[in-house]
Amino acid sequence: MSEDTTQTRTAVVTGASSGIGAATARALAAQGFRVVCAARRTDRIEELAAEIGGVAVSCDIQDPDSVAALAAAVPTCHVLVNNAGGAIGADRVEDADLDDWRWMYEINVLGLVRVTQALLPALRASGDGVIVNVGSTAGRWAYEGGAGYTSAKHAVKVVSETLRLELNGEPIRICEVAPGMVRTEEFSVNRFGGDQAKADAVYAGVDHPLLAEDVADAITWVATRPSHVDIDELVIKPRAQAAAHKVHRS
Repeated sequence: MSEDTTQTRTAVVTGASSGIGAATARALAAQGFRVVCAARRTDRIEELAAEIGGVAVSCDIQDPDSVAALAAAVPTCHVLVNNAGGAIGADRVEDADLDDWRWMYEINVLGLVRVTQALLPALRASGDGVIVNVGSTAGRWAYEGGAGYTSAKHAVKVVSETLRLELNGEPIRICEVAPGMVRTEEFSVNRFGGDQAKADAVYAGVDHPLLAEDVADAITWVATRPSHVDIDELVIKPRAQAAAHKVHRS
């Protein structure tokens, strides 16, 4: 897609305050999109929006009123990147904290659905909309200690597949980008309750995990294919990662 066709196009990125979301906002802006940066941390998204010439909208995807306010600020949307998500804990199923599971389902699945519902009119209004759901290889593999997160990301995969069926015939494409091991500043730290040592151990000895910019590049590529081209799903992993349980470490 050439720059002149994207000059006035609008993209919405949730979870834009850090990591993959912030990198995606920058990458889409570089392609000429007017990017609406949505997240709870207003100071961060305001700084990002100022940097890229975008718009900051404070939004908690768990709050219907907050999501409605986001939709009201975006009458026309060409690209929606449902990026907000996260993981908490690494407990076995028999020891699972169900409050953690509820949070992961709420943020990864229900929040995605809530934002999608709210922005579908704006996507239809564009005449050529793209929804990019940021899933995970956790939506394809099971691994010990990960059932809460893998269950939520499996749901993201199925929601994406169902949307594609239900919206077939409309001018909206449904894509899922599913990253494997990505080293960002917050994901693993948040997962382990701020324990930096546990977070660092996830990547110990791994030669070049993916960076947020690598995933943002994939999201932007998916979102800028010609209108008739739908990338149903794109799985992206570092070379060192063959599967959830097979990661080469030096």
